[in-house]
Amino acid sequence: MRQAQRLKSVRYDIRGPVLRRAQELEAAGHRILKLNLGNPAPWGLATPEPIMADVIHNLVDAQGYSDARGIYSARVAVAQYYQNQGVTSVQPDDVMLGNGVSELIVMSLQALLDTGDEVLVPSPDYPLWTGAVNLCSGRAVHYRCDESTGWQPDLEHLASRITERTRALVVINPNNPTGAVYSEETLLGMIELARRHHLMIFADEIYDKILFGGARHHTLAALAPDVPVVSMGGLSKTYRAAGFRSGWLATSGFPGGDADYLDGLQMLANMRLCPNVPAQHAIQTALGGYQSIEELIRPGGRILEQRDHAWRELVSIPGVDCVKPSGALYLFARLDPEVHKIHDDERMVIDLLEQQHLLISHGTGFNIDTPDHFRLVFLAPTEVLDDAVGRIRTFLSTYAQ
Repeated sequence: MRQAQRLKSVRYDIRGPVLRRAQELEAAGHRILKLNLGNPAPWGLATPEPIMADVIHNLVDAQGYSDARGIYSARVAVAQYYQNQGVTSVQPDDVMLGNGVSELIVMSLQALLDTGDEVLVPSPDYPLWTGAVNLCSGRAVHYRCDESTGWQPDLEHLASRITERTRALVVINPNNPTGAVYSEETLLGMIELARRHHLMIFADEIYDKILFGGARHHTLAALAPDVPVVSMGGLSKTYRAAGFRSGWLATSGFPGGDADYLDGLQMLANMRLCPNVPAQHAIQTALGGYQSIEELIRPGGRILEQRDHAWRELVSIPGVDCVKPSGALYLFARLDPEVHKIHDDERMVIDLLEQQHLLISHGTGFNIDTPDHFRLVFLAPTEVLDDAVGRIRTFLSTYAQ
């Protein structure tokens, strides 16, 4: 039995051949150090207790289906969150909950795209965006983010990628995998291009509270009241609740009476019946309660200290450089091609895995066109990060392709 032909153009390499090889090694008895996924739980970064308590308290009442959009109290909390960010038009009926942002990405694209429609996606990107566009029979067109400017989007290159088939623009801010936090000037430039070319904007802002060194996140929809924006967030990262699969989207800037796209999105929500109900009860407490992420990212906080420590150690390796991330949970490091002559970065991370039993992600898995980057997650304690960087140092000191 053959798989559907449309899957031939879909890639999700960060859970592809490299991960399968890691699973094979584990099955053979090897212990693998995994720094490939932004999963807080394995490193002792637990879901805050008040969130857990509310989910448990409401568990008895969470046995049946909810409204297809999600429970009302959670949608009110999300709407109020965006109103406080300056998106004053968002109401509870403009909010839809999902089984993580991943589900909502696919649904929001399914509601928009016809065969051959194009979506502008950053390079590098969180690869689910590229994969989901292709899965929906669209075409992902990548615009360059410039490493020399701290991975800010190249607005001139972005403008050059727009065609008559372009339907939407994806903005991932803070960015995964680079950790870039976009300036207000950059965002306004992207919004103006969307306005001029009548594009929808998908704003993936799952890391909006994980910021370092005074970086400021600008909620895109607050800067674009007259442009259709689908803003996305969730509990997986900021609230360390990755397994809850609890995400949301909020729509804003749609002209009055222009409900065709929104009707399609509602139909897709109806078809999946409803999102996971128990986890929806975490949202109101998470958004309205004490924001425990702040103690982790301020000076002396664990996540900030781990970012700084891992970055210092990584860039001390000969031939390795890395733009210091201003947000998110990742180091996206560059290998100097004059020092490390890599032509197949997937092969490189598999060789690293087999020789050092360390699992990281290769750069081309994030849809960049040069095989000279890799992504390392800095959620682990500093002693584990030291071990990981030491393995990379040893590996690169003799590795050649």
